[in-house]
This record gives sequence, structure tokens and C-alpha cells, in this order.
Amino acid sequence: MENIGRYLMIGGIFLFLVGGLVFLGTKFGLPFGRLPGDIRIEREGFSFYFPLASSIVISIILTIIINLVGRFWNK
Repeated sequence: MENIGRYLMIGGIFLFLVGGLVFLGTKFGLPFGRLPGDIRIEREGFSFYFPLASSIVISIILTIIINLVGRFWNK
């Protein structure tokens, strides 16, 4: 049970840091959420937004980071 708590705390810290980076990215003008390939439909009284391209880019970046951390963690 102690390991689960540790993993949850590490995951929470990781999510906090990623959220901070996304927040700072918007302050510096990174175009996440406005990339070509993000789906946005706006009609009168209705709006739909699905950040497809942004999700793919963030997924690739996080995969690379997690793989690098995993390789250094196992040494």
C-alpha cells in the first residue's frame, strides 16, 4: 500500500509540472490548441472543440520524456 501512495504522489507532482508548463507555454505564445488539425466547430448556440493535433504532439513529447526518465531511473 505504501508503494501505491508513492506512485500517486509522483504522478500528482508530474501532472502539476506538466500543467505548469502548459500554462507557461500559453503565456509565451506556444500555439497548443490552435495547431492545424485541431477540430473546431462553432455554430450559433453550439461549439465543439477537439484538439487532435495538439494531443498528438503532447503525447509524443511526453512519451519521449517518460522513456528518457525510465532509462535513467533503471541505471
